[in-house]
Amino acid sequence: MRKEAAYLMENPEEATRLDMKTDPDAVRKQAQICGIGAGARILDAGCGSGKTTAVLHDMIQPGGTIVGVDFAQDRISFAQSSYGGKPGIEFRLMDLREPLDELGQFDFIWMRFVLEHYREGAQEIITMVSESLAPEGTLCLLDLDYNCLSHYPIKPEMERVLQMLMHQMMYSYNFDPYVGRKLYTYLYDQDFRNIEVNLIPHHLIYGNLGDSDEFNWVKKIEMVSAKAKESFETYPGGYERFLKDFNAFFHNPRRFTYTPLMICKGKKPAPMRS
Repeated sequence: MRKEAAYLMENPEEATRLDMKTDPDAVRKQAQICGIGAGARILDAGCGSGKTTAVLHDMIQPGGTIVGVDFAQDRISFAQSSYGGKPGIEFRLMDLREPLDELGQFDFIWMRFVLEHYREGAQEIITMVSESLAPEGTLCLLDLDYNCLSHYPIKPEMERVLQMLMHQMMYSYNFDPYVGRKLYTYLYDQDFRNIEVNLIPHHLIYGNLGDSDEFNWVKKIEMVSAKAKESFETYPGGYERFLKDFNAFFHNPRRFTYTPLMICKGKKPAPMRS
């Protein structure tokens, strides 16, 4: 029986949001850090809109193949219609918490912005997907640390609400804004070999706000805020005022926002000796 899948940002526009916020140049740089190149077979675990899958597909030519999987039919449909139909790329409706045996083995498994949605259960997902790594395959985990919480200058009462919102998302929706710092330990505890960690900036926003960042962040704040309106009881003017104030703050070119991105990769654990 398929497990019930929950996702904090689930809404009819989610595939569009994921597609708009994905920067192909950033994906290419991150994939180069992971050692991805021509001829590789890759699993894009949690492929979302399929845009990242398509970028990786271009990087592994000639001769490479990639499979993108996601548990949401609307996102898989979006990916197939937007990026499918080419040799060496396919999209499948699958849940990472269930066996992926039918897909075969991969040289790289790429999980970008997936484990942040599993404050509980991340280790189990790593164990499950690792079964699909080839013997010398590499697992690439990419996720944010202190997600959505680094802004300046921001009013203290607004910062308090953001902290409360994140706390609510952690314990009510299994979201983990601090997952980035955990990735190394996750791989270490599961005996991955040759672990490497890189830290680079993400959400590096200053000056005039671009259309992609505007859509991504406004939609993100709206979705999270709607799930925890009780967090605004102490905010002057309540929920509606907070949204207005955050929107004004975020559109101010004086604003500075950033989030660290952790890139952690490791080789598949050595087989147990009998």
